[in-house]
Amino acid sequence: MCGRFTLTTNPAESQGVFENFHFPSVFAPRFNIAPSQPLLAIPNDGRNSATFFLWGFIPSWAKSAKFSSINARAETLAEKPSFKGAYKYKRCLILADGFYEWQKPAGQKIKVPHYIFMKSRQPFAFAGLWSDWESPDGSRVKTCAIITTDPNALMKPIHKRMPVILPPSAYKQWLDPKVRTDLDSLLLPYSTANMDAYPVSTLVNAATNDRAECVVPA
Repeated sequence: MCGRFTLTTNPAESQGVFENFHFPSVFAPRFNIAPSQPLLAIPNDGRNSATFFLWGFIPSWAKSAKFSSINARAETLAEKPSFKGAYKYKRCLILADGFYEWQKPAGQKIKVPHYIFMKSRQPFAFAGLWSDWESPDGSRVKTCAIITTDPNALMKPIHKRMPVILPPSAYKQWLDPKVRTDLDSLLLPYSTANMDAYPVSTLVNAATNDRAECVVPA
């Protein structure tokens, strides 16, 4: 699964990498984005604009927020009732520049958090699904989930899953609302050659700790 990530770049840096998309003029750097918190995503609504969603996908048909899911397995998207509609019609890019995963070393009880990022240190995009959910009180909430897949060689010693990271060449296809099939080929482990990782302190374990120290090597 993917349960924490970062987006520490400023709007200008993000705009430089995602040239064909529009960004808010201001957003704060985030060093420990956690479930139920706002994140920045680009939905396939034709606007090519990044906006804020709550992390925790709630299907449009759900009667309550108890159906919330932070991750969606790539292998079952087309079959699972919670996600199959969004997989066809409501996909998004979830913006990040790193993510955390916890490794349990053999013979040890304490899990060791690791920070995983691009060697270039540039931001990138997770493949995501989004929903426009109407709560029982009538208010509308935009929510999303990160799609996960099998780990690549870098991730395999750390965890059995990893988020799907899309290459820039796949953005157009993933966000095209007319494309509803033949997307499975995009949901693959990202190239190990472009990624790196190191252990960090358990400071990241608490979602209230959202500061630069979270990404400092242990």
